[in-house]
Order: sequence, then C-alpha cells, then structure tokens
Amino acid sequence: MKLKTILSLLLFTSLQCSFQSINKIDLIPDWAKEAIWYQIFPERFANGDKSNDPKAFDMEGAWPYFTPHGWQIHPWTSDWYKLQPWEKNLNKNFYDIVNIRRYGGDLQGVIDKLDYLKELGINSIYLNPIFEAPSLHKYDAAMYHHIDNNFGPDPEGDRIIWSKENPSIPTTWQWSSADKLFLNLIKEVHKRGMKIIIDGVFNHTGTRFWAFKDVVKNQSESKFKNWYFINKLDDPSTPENEFDYSGWYGVKDLPEIKEDENGIVEGPKEHIKAIVKRWMDPNGDGDPSDGIDGWRLDVAEMVNHKFWVDFRKWVREINPNAYLVGEVWWEDWGNYKMFNASPWLKGDQFDAVMNYRFTRAIKDFVLADKIKNDAVAFADTIKSIMNNYRDNYYVMMNLLGSHDTERLGSLAVNPDGQYDHQGNIRDNKYFNIRKPNETEKKKIMLAAALQFTLPGAPTIYYGDETGMWGGDDPDCRKPMVWSNFIYESESVHPYNESKPIDEVKIDQGLFEWYKKIISIRKSNKELSHGSIQFEFVNGKENILIYKRELDDKYIIIIANSSTVQEEISLKEIKVLSNKTLFTDLITNNIIQSDKSLLLNPLQIIVLK
Repeated sequence: MKLKTILSLLLFTSLQCSFQSINKIDLIPDWAKEAIWYQIFPERFANGDKSNDPKAFDMEGAWPYFTPHGWQIHPWTSDWYKLQPWEKNLNKNFYDIVNIRRYGGDLQGVIDKLDYLKELGINSIYLNPIFEAPSLHKYDAAMYHHIDNNFGPDPEGDRIIWSKENPSIPTTWQWSSADKLFLNLIKEVHKRGMKIIIDGVFNHTGTRFWAFKDVVKNQSESKFKNWYFINKLDDPSTPENEFDYSGWYGVKDLPEIKEDENGIVEGPKEHIKAIVKRWMDPNGDGDPSDGIDGWRLDVAEMVNHKFWVDFRKWVREINPNAYLVGEVWWEDWGNYKMFNASPWLKGDQFDAVMNYRFTRAIKDFVLADKIKNDAVAFADTIKSIMNNYRDNYYVMMNLLGSHDTERLGSLAVNPDGQYDHQGNIRDNKYFNIRKPNETEKKKIMLAAALQFTLPGAPTIYYGDETGMWGGDDPDCRKPMVWSNFIYESESVHPYNESKPIDEVKIDQGLFEWYKKIISIRKSNKELSHGSIQFEFVNGKENILIYKRELDDKYIIIIANSSTVQEEISLKEIKVLSNKTLFTDLITNNIIQSDKSLLLNPLQIIVLK
C-alpha cells in the first residue's frame, strides 16, 4: 500500500473518530423522544420509612430559622390549610409557617411506588433536589456529594460518615446509607426499563454548604473565599461583622457561586465535575448503567453558556445518551415574557428546556374562559415554538404543572389570570382554592390529551393524574394522594373565610384517562416521532385538527375546546387523506370519514 494511501486512511479514520466524538456531544438522545416524564417532589411523594423522618435539628439553617415548641412531623392525610396545635400556638398566618412543615417523604417511598408509576405508563422520572439540605425543597444544598440523610435509612450513621471526609477532596468521599439507597433506586428504575434524572442546582448553594461555612468561619484565610461573590470580608479588628456576600436574586439564604467571563470559576467548577462523575458512573468503571441518565439544571439562564458547554462535555463523555434539560423560563417576569431558549439548544449545551411556553399555550386555548385563543392562534404558537427549537422540540419537557406554579387542577379553576403570576390566595385574594368541578375536570382531560398527542415529551407533575389541586408554591406541594389512605376533606380557609368542603381522594376516572392516553402515545410512534400538520374548519374557531405522520402511518386528532357541542363534516378535512374508515383510539368507535361528526363539549378523538 502506498504511503499516500496509508496517510489518507489514517486521516479519514481520525476525522471519523472526531466526528463520532462530536456526535456524542451534540446529538439528542433518541429515547427522550419517547419519554413519559413524571416529576417527583421527594419530601411530599411517599413516606416509605418513618424511622428516618426529619427532626427539628435537621431544619437548622432553613427559613424561617426557628423551630416551634411542640414541632412534629405533619400528618400526611390532614387538611392542607388546617393548623396543627403547635402551629396554632404561634399565632401566625398559614403562609408564614407552612415551610416549617415536614411530611417525611423519602427515597424508600419512591422505590415503593415504582410499580404504581409503571402501571400508569411512566418510563422516565425527574426528581427535584435530593442532595443534603435543611429545607423541604432542597434547593439550598449543604453538599452535592451526599443524598439527604433524611431520605435514607440511617440519618445518624450518615452524619458519622460525613465527619470522616474532607468534602473538598473526592478521594475521601464515602457512600452513606442514603447514597446507597439512591443507587438502589437507580437500579430498580433501570430494572423496570425506566430512566431517571435529578436536579442539579449549580448557580447557588445554601448557607450550610460546607465551602460557604468555611468562608464564614475563616474569612480571608478560607481556601474557598473565591468560590462565592464576596462583597466584603469581616475585619477582625472591629467589633462589627462586616461580612457580606451576594445571594441568588438577592436571597441571602442562597449564596451565589462565583462566575467570571468563562462561567463558574475553577474551584467550584472542578468540584461540580467530580459531582457529575459520582452520580453518573458511581463505581467508576466506565459503564454508566449504574448511574443517573441525565440532569435537570436549575435557573440555567443565570449561569454562563460557557459553563454549560463544559458541563455537557463532562456528561456526554460518561454517557453519550444522557439527557440534559435546563430551566430557562422567564426572560422578563414583570412583562410576562418567556425566553426563546434556542441559544441553549444548539447541540453544545442542553437537549431541552422545561417548556412552560407550551403550558401557557394550552391554558389559553383549553382552560381559559374570558381571554381565550382560538385553534389558529394555538397552532401558530406551537409552530412558533417548534420553529425556535427545531429537532429539540421532540424532547422538550412539555408540562402542565410543576413545583413552581399552580397545579393543572387549580389552573383550570383560575384560568383567566396570567400564568405563574399571583397564582395562590396569599398573593391574590380572588384566587379560588376549591377543587375543580366537572366542567373543569373535562378541560383538564382535554389539556392532558393534547399534551400526549402533540410533539414533545409529556411531563406529569406528581398527583395531577389523581386529581390533586393547589395554587402556586407552597400550595402545589401538598402530600401525594394515595388510595390506601383516608384523607381529611379540605374545609379550612387559610384566612378563616368560608369555603366549600372538598373531598380529597384519588379521582379514579382521571387516573384511568391518563393511563389510556399514555398507552395510546406509547403504542403509536407517530405521536412521539411524527411530523405535525394542522388544519382548521371554517367557522369553527374552537375546533383543532392535526395530523401526526411517520413512515406513511398517521394519526388524526380532532379536539373541541368549547363548552358546546360542535358538528363538522369529515369529508371536508383534507388530512384524512380520502381514507374512509377510522378507529377512535379513545372510544374504539368506528368513524366514517364521509359522514358528519358531532363533537361533545371539550371532546377529543384520536383517529387511526
């Protein structure tokens, strides 16, 4: 073989390897297009092990910085707004003390409910933060390299393990009982053919974070003083404490990790890289199957793009099929402007974002009463977002509720305000805290059916499938409703006004509806991978029609967003492609395309 030929082959091989390496970084994981996400807020999902329930000292360092006399774990099944005796003794408003509550949800509870999720049809789980932290929400990490000890089986034993480590030196890190239980959770998730991602909060820590505590203690002598935005160190020659630092959005509870023009600075950056390795390949053998399948990244728009470029490389070097989803949300909250997140979706940072733009579009088309978009406006909105996000749109987390907004149930009851603005009765005295009525339930069902038949990865916030309701944080964080518990009815108003008595139990009909639409999506790849084509009927502004097509197979969806019956002529619908007989996958009824169709109020049909 000639030298020139050999050199050409070597160059080709090198370029091919380089191309494959790049693809590992920039390709969207194909499995994420078929993901059915279920978001779990661990402290409120299930208490599988009462022996690890938090004690008063576990909350030290968390708002509101005091533990009342008589404090105890809150009864899981109690009326949400009802104050327990120790709460009444404080003579404070419900919203001033609700964050002192702990209900005892833990990782054993998640493991115990995996078969429930499997029955529902879930194949992907997103966990809100699980790292050690004093708060109920865990967005104020005390450390990233350990799971919260109250989520594991031996809180006291875990404290002993922590004391033997140097948190700044990864080679000293051990595996606590909570860590091991989490690794078992990963194993059980994967055993069921499911994926799991966790929340990475790398813009800020809590004040109990080991590095920040060292800065507070040692000031100018601390090796970690450059990890944070320190405005002023304490002058030991004066009686005052001049120490000052920047918090996330000015919140001093959440010291902000320092950045420069390249993103997070070197010290915390290297620590975060070690954290990525720890949870993505726990035993370090190069096989990521024992680790998490990706990350949800908190307040991602507040971290420099250059850091996320590096972060993606770290992640994809460990697991080329890992999924990264960013929280990129409000560009201007005051003016109700959401980000176009395309700068984060160029293949070098995230695969997806939490698609709150989708939520708002569904709200304005299905849930709204007074200010309602028609089918054309809804389709234009979806097409606009898809044009922004292109192929990434198919892996967007398309959600209808989350831990940061009013639940879908309460959004249906209060549909005409601005989404995620004054979404609870603390901030808006006109916000209605009651349970959805039957018409509103039909709207919820239609919203969910659209979610599962449109492009993007549908995401369920825990309990929405059972009919839970609640306003914006904290009311969206009620304990999960389970069939084996008897719950107190909600009869108490947080401001002692009258309210209807609302029974709290699983809405079995709604649960079965979710099971059905999930099954339809999973059984028809057109709904996860297929293209979309919209069509409209003259004079029927509330009738939405779209075609999902893949490899010459297609499904037609027809939805009526109005609360009155509508009649349409099927033979005038072009996307039916002159076929004559269809099956409605929801009812199994046979539909003839040369007939007229009566659509009931808020009805959807899925034709194949």
